[in-house]
Amino acid sequence: MNEYEIVIEEQNPCGGSRHAIRSIVEAEAESPRDYVEKNKRLPILEEIVNDDGSVLIRTGNDAGYKISYTFTEI
Repeated sequence: MNEYEIVIEEQNPCGGSRHAIRSIVEAEAESPRDYVEKNKRLPILEEIVNDDGSVLIRTGNDAGYKISYTFTEI
């Protein structure tokens, strides 16, 4: 198991990123994708590995709801 700091940003179609709800959690998981698969409310749209090693996973639906998870291993 790996330990991650996870920044979760939830956006609704009306508020966009300006009114996003942001939270930070620490969790243990086999991988970022494993954590999102177990906790997601929306389908996974994309997974990006950033230059700094952090992992961004975006979920969303056609109605404009989006949740982004940014994982940094600690």
